[in-house]
Amino acid sequence: MKNTVKELFISILASIGMAMTIFCLAGIVFDIGFGGNFSLENYTFTKMVAGSALVGLGYGVPTIIYRKESLPLPIKIIIHMGIGTAIYLGVAYAVGWIGGSATVGQGILIGAIQLAVAFVIWLAFSSYYRGQAKKMNEKIQEMKK
Repeated sequence: MKNTVKELFISILASIGMAMTIFCLAGIVFDIGFGGNFSLENYTFTKMVAGSALVGLGYGVPTIIYRKESLPLPIKIIIHMGIGTAIYLGVAYAVGWIGGSATVGQGILIGAIQLAVAFVIWLAFSSYYRGQAKKMNEKIQEMKK
C-alpha cells in the first residue's frame, strides 16, 4: 500500500509538471503569435494555472489503474485517457482554452491537438516502462544461468 501511494504521488507530480510545462510553452506560442500583446484580465492567468494543475491531476491520478492486473491493457488505456480527456475538456471550456471566441472547427482542432499530445506522452511513458521491464527480465534470465 505504501508503495502504491508513493507511485501515485510521483505520477501526480510528473503529470502536473508536464501540464504546467505544456501550459507555459503554449503561452509562449500565443505571446509570439499575438506579437507580444497577449493579455489576460480578471485572474484569467491564475484560473488557467489552476486549470493546468487540474488537468495534470486528471491524467496523473487515473494511472493507478495500471496496477490492476485483471484488466486488459486497452481497457486501462481507455479508462486513463478517458478520465484525463474528460477533465481536460471541462477545464478547457471553463478557463477559456476552448469556446469563447474559438469557432467549432477551432475547438475541434484544439481538442485533437490535445489528444495527440496526451497520446504522445502516454507512448513515451509506455516505451520507457516497457524498456525497464525488458531490462529486468534480461537480468532475471542472466541470474537463472
